[in-house]
Amino acid sequence: MSRSIADPSTPLRPSLSAGIELLKPITWFAPMWAFGCGAISARAMARPGDDTLWIVLAGVVLAGPLLCGASQVVNDWYDRDVDAINEPNRPIPSGRMPGRSAFHLALFWTGLSLAVAFALGPWVGIASALGCLLSFAYSAPPLRLKRNGWWGNAAVAFAYEGLAWFTGAAVVAGGLPDARIIFVAYLYSIGAHGIMTLNDFKAIEGDVALGVRTLPVQYGVEAAALIACAVMTVPQLLVTLLLVAWGAPWHGLVVALLVVLQLGLMRRFVADPRGRAPWYNATGTSLYVLGMMVAAFAFGGILGG
Repeated sequence: MSRSIADPSTPLRPSLSAGIELLKPITWFAPMWAFGCGAISARAMARPGDDTLWIVLAGVVLAGPLLCGASQVVNDWYDRDVDAINEPNRPIPSGRMPGRSAFHLALFWTGLSLAVAFALGPWVGIASALGCLLSFAYSAPPLRLKRNGWWGNAAVAFAYEGLAWFTGAAVVAGGLPDARIIFVAYLYSIGAHGIMTLNDFKAIEGDVALGVRTLPVQYGVEAAALIACAVMTVPQLLVTLLLVAWGAPWHGLVVALLVVLQLGLMRRFVADPRGRAPWYNATGTSLYVLGMMVAAFAFGGILGG
C-alpha cells in the first residue's frame, strides 16, 4: 500500500533523489544519440568561427536532461493514479513528491527547456516547443495519445528521433538544415515507431485491463511483431537507396548490411515476441541506431562534396 500525505513517514517536501528519479536519466540516451546524429549530419553546414563544440554540448543537454527529462515528469504526473496501483513506490504515489510538486517540476523543467532551446536558435526553439506539445499530448487528457499504439508510439518516435535529429542539425547549421537531412531524420523517426512497439509486448494483459490499445492488443502478438519489424525495416532500406542516389554508396552499403543483420535477428524475435522483445531491443535496436550514425556521417560527403 502506498503512503498517504497524512502518513508521518511521508516527506512534506519533495526530495532531490525523487526529482532525479522522475527525470529518468536512463531514457535520455535515445534523443541524445539522435541529436548527435543530427549535429554530425550538418557539420558541413557549420558556419566558420562558430564555437560549435560548446553549442553542441548545450544541445545534448537540451535533448536529454532537459526535454526528455521534462517529458518523463509529465508522463509520471498524468500516470500517477495508474502508478498508485501498479508501481506504488514511484515518487508521486509513494509521497516522495508530495502534493502538486511533480506537476510544478514538469512546468518548470519544460519552461527551462524552452528557454535554452530558443537561446540556441529559432528553429531549435520551434522544434523543441513541438516536442513539448507532443509530450503533453502523449500523456495528458483529453488526447492522451499513449492509449493508442499507433498515435502514442508515433508521438514518442517523432520527438525522440526525428525532432532530436532535426534539432542537432539546426544547432550546427545555425538555421534550417538541408532538406535531405530533414527527410532522413523523418525516415528514422518512422522506423523508431517499430522500436517503440517492442516495449508493448511486456504488459499486454495490463493494457487490455486499462483499455490501452497497443499494437499487440489491437492485432495480436504475432501480427504486431511483424508490423514492428516492417516499420523498422522499410525506412532503413529507403535511407540506403537515398544515400546511394546522393553519392554516398559506401555508407549506403554499410546501412544495408546492418539491415541484413537485423533481419536475421528479427526472425528469432518473431518466433517469440513476448519473450525476446527485450533481447531484440538490446541487439537489433543497437544495429538500427548504429545505422543512424553511419547515415549522419554520409552527409559530410554529400553536402561538402
